[in-house]
Amino acid sequence: MEARSRTRSYEFLEAVTSDLSFVARGPTLEEAFAAAAEALLAATVADPASVRASSELRLRFEEDDLELLLLRFLAELVYRRDAEGLLLRVGRLELVTGKPSRLEALLVGESIDPPRHRLETEIKAVTAHGLRVVPRAEGWEVSVTLDV
Repeated sequence: MEARSRTRSYEFLEAVTSDLSFVARGPTLEEAFAAAAEALLAATVADPASVRASSELRLRFEEDDLELLLLRFLAELVYRRDAEGLLLRVGRLELVTGKPSRLEALLVGESIDPPRHRLETEIKAVTAHGLRVVPRAEGWEVSVTLDV
């Protein structure tokens, strides 16, 4: 399955293990991270468009490595879903690269509502296996594997 917006896209890859993998792309690093968050949401709920922006959450992380920053960001989304029952997507995201790199995000979403949100995949964790953040001629590409 491939999904596209004006500036970002993601696609799920054929499974060679029981894990779920995807590649997300964007013209900027911020858009690639946001596309990865959207792919995570799409793996979680059958109809990501059904998730309303009725609540907000602000996050800030720092890591020396972009892959670790992506891992920490996506792991937080999994944690918020499991611990607080929240389905979240990026409302705004800012990345500043360096040592350390910093991510600041405004996430929007809502609590899981079973009549409207048919849950798809039980994601246990975001793994470091195959995790990549790579610049490309057309922007950025990230590769992510989810333990399901």
